[in-house]
Parts: sequence; structure tokens; C-alpha cells
Amino acid sequence: MLKALYTCVSSDDISQMERDYIHYYLAIRSIIHKLTKGDAPDTAQMNEKVRQMMEEALISEGVEEVFKLDKNDPKNNADLFSDEYLAKIDKIKLPNTKIKLLQKLLSKAIEEYKKTNRMQGVDFSKRFKELVDYYNERKDFQTLQSDVLDDVAEQFADLFSELVKERDSFKDLGIDYEEKAFYDILKAISEKHQFEYPHEKLIKLSREIKAIIADKARYTDWSSRDDIKAELKVDLILTLAENDYPPVPKDEIFKEIFEQAENFKKYRV
Repeated sequence: MLKALYTCVSSDDISQMERDYIHYYLAIRSIIHKLTKGDAPDTAQMNEKVRQMMEEALISEGVEEVFKLDKNDPKNNADLFSDEYLAKIDKIKLPNTKIKLLQKLLSKAIEEYKKTNRMQGVDFSKRFKELVDYYNERKDFQTLQSDVLDDVAEQFADLFSELVKERDSFKDLGIDYEEKAFYDILKAISEKHQFEYPHEKLIKLSREIKAIIADKARYTDWSSRDDIKAELKVDLILTLAENDYPPVPKDEIFKEIFEQAENFKKYRV
């Protein structure tokens, strides 16, 4: 029965209130077992255990409220990448509860980052999915091993930390976050086609491409107008040539840049 319980407790079909009841039951069961079959804890120990459970339930409920915010309101999501939520989650000792909350925090943060940097957001989505699959596909016997679950929780937390670091990396490059998105596109394509391109020239080219996009974005319907898209493509090709960006499939570059530009059009406040 306990094995089945640990397997089901992480299911999305179980509400947070039901999980809290399960955790409370397990704690009471443990206390009764010690009272009847093992070393009985004193009253102070029992009270401290109940206090910890109540505190953890309040923290969990508080963090859960974060994920109920309107995802379309940027003000509500402005602090998603702060240390506050991760610190609250880190206080939770029940590994399955911690993992579920970390999953929700990461999922929401990655979706938010995609609005800024589509390419990096997609990459983090893939890494996140691999980690979720690893967690969901773990062997039954591992569900009873707290060290395994603690390790999974740590991997989720590490991925979130990497996301925060990547999100702020544009500051170290001396460019803005929009220019960083184009920088990532140009760098990824150069690596894919195995050619070297100087960092300084990459920074310069990223700025110029951002300026071209900003110019075209003056037209509210620019992304649906073939004449503007054709002009954009010509400007990009000329700019790439002027900056000696090595020959690669231009359609590939245009596709990535255009999709990133649409992100700004859709989500820019």
C-alpha cells in the first residue's frame, strides 16, 4: 500500500490539499509506529514535527499562489526569476512536493523567457522535458529512496539557476536583451555550420540586426506584409555581407531572425 501511495502522490490528478492530507497521515502513522513498536518520541518532538508540517504546508500553498497569476500580465511575472520563490521551495522537505513546485516554477519561467529569447527558451524547454521524463520514468523502487528524489530536485533547481544566469547574460556582453537574442541566433548558426566568427563582430552585427528589426517594426502590420518582409530580407542579406558573415543558407538565418522578431512584436510592452 505504501509503495502504491508513493507512486501516486506525485500525480497531477491529486490536489495539493489531498497531498497535504497524505503527508499528514504518513507523519501520524510514523509517530504511532514509534509509540507502539519503536522508540517513542516525547511530546516536544511530536509538537515540533507537527509545527514543521504546518509551516511546510503554508510555504507550499504560498508558492502555489505564484503559479495562479495571470500569465499575460508581465507585472505578475516580473519577479519569477528572483531568488524568493526558489528559497521558499528549498525550505520544503518533502521531495515529491518540492519537485512538483520546481516543475511549475521552471515551466512558467521558461515560457516567460521564450518571449524574450525564443531560441534559448526552446533549448531550455528541451532540457526541462528531459528532466521531467527522467523523473516520471524512474523505477518504482526509486520512489522510496529519498536520496534519489533529492538529487532530482537538485537538478531542477540547478536548471532554474542556469536559466536565471542565461537570462541576465546580456549584461556582461554590453548589449540589451533584444540584441542578445539575435546574438544567440548568429552564434548558433555559425557553430552549426562550423565556422568561426569574431566575438566583437558578432556583437556589432547583433546590434545592426536589432536596428533593422526596430525600423521595420514601426509598421503595426509589418509581419503580415510581403513587401515589408521582402525589404527586411534584403536588408539582412546586405548587412550580413557587409559584416563578412560567412556564406550559410540565408533562408535559415532569415527564418530564425523573423521568428525572434515576431516574439518582440507579440510580447513587447
